[in-house]
Amino acid sequence: MNIMQKSQQGFTLIELVIVIVILGILAAVALPKFVDLKSDAQLAAVQGVAAAAASGSVTNYAAKLAGKASAVNVNAGNVCLDTYVTPLLTGGLPAGYTVGPTGVAGDGDCATVTRDSAKCLMSKDGVTAEFSLVCAR
Repeated sequence: MNIMQKSQQGFTLIELVIVIVILGILAAVALPKFVDLKSDAQLAAVQGVAAAAASGSVTNYAAKLAGKASAVNVNAGNVCLDTYVTPLLTGGLPAGYTVGPTGVAGDGDCATVTRDSAKCLMSKDGVTAEFSLVCAR
């Protein structure tokens, strides 16, 4: 009688160790890219609020041109203040965010007739993003 024998096949210990070492190397290379996502996310959040403020500024300027009474006058010297930006955003400025001038001479100013926009900085927890407010006279 011919009895068929089943042969067992599997991975050797060397093969398993090599696979584990390769996975360890890949994890060590990829891990720093995922750990730094927090700072990227914070920057994206600040840039998003800054872009919303800039967009609200343009909408406000259009409303001012159309003669809408609820439009905010943005024509003071330093308009890079929470008091000017908060009404431009639906729901106001999110908690923890601040607005200020960039620190460059002339930035943040809407008082001069020749100025069409003011450069401002949006910041939260030390992360900043620059944006422009359209001067609405």
